[in-house]
Amino acid sequence: MVRLKNQPKLRTNLDTDFLKLIAVLSMTVDHVGAVFFPEYPVFRWIGRMAFPLFCYCMTEGLLYTHDIRRYLARLGVFALLSQPFWILAFNADDFLGNLLNFNIFFTLFVSLLAMWGFKKHNWPLFLGCVLLLAFVNFDYSVTGVMLMLIFYLCRQIPYGWIGEVAGLAFLNCKLLGGMTIPLTLGSWTLEFPEQGLALLALIPIWLYNGRQGAHNKAIQYACYAFYPAHMLILALLRMYL
Repeated sequence: MVRLKNQPKLRTNLDTDFLKLIAVLSMTVDHVGAVFFPEYPVFRWIGRMAFPLFCYCMTEGLLYTHDIRRYLARLGVFALLSQPFWILAFNADDFLGNLLNFNIFFTLFVSLLAMWGFKKHNWPLFLGCVLLLAFVNFDYSVTGVMLMLIFYLCRQIPYGWIGEVAGLAFLNCKLLGGMTIPLTLGSWTLEFPEQGLALLALIPIWLYNGRQGAHNKAIQYACYAFYPAHMLILALLRMYL
């Protein structure tokens, strides 16, 4: 991704592989907390970084991929593989009732398809995907495609980082909402939205050096396989502990 000179840019070694690693670690902490330590919100706070980072990497993938159909096919296959393990990890008590509550891989798949339509000016495809995300039970709903749109549109405009901050703040603090974190400053107590911690994802994004990671297929597939694999492990641990 080429950034203009008036946007944040530092010399770093942070390529897309590092961004994916940060996202995976954040997601894992989030899921461990959700399954085993729901009474400790710090796990969920750390996990707020994961989804924006995945969306950013998907936007980069859209810009750089040589075969969008193969990219979508990989996402679709791992979305299907992940679904039963996702249900077992989080909703094992009602497996059948959650078959049509779709995991995050499905959200990323439809969001990427929507962005492909946006890039190609295929507006029926773009609108159809957005409506599908809005009216079917996808994890994070339309937030994925909205985040990708923000990253895509802000990537080369002057002071695009302001749009990234504003967009993430609006989506996560206003649209997603959820739990709040009490912040006490003297006699004042402020309620900060937990989802607002997703803004921390902008730190590694701004440190990103604009380069794709090593084009090693084993690494790429390991990143995909980690999602269903860690869900299976969480489900087994939850069952036996």
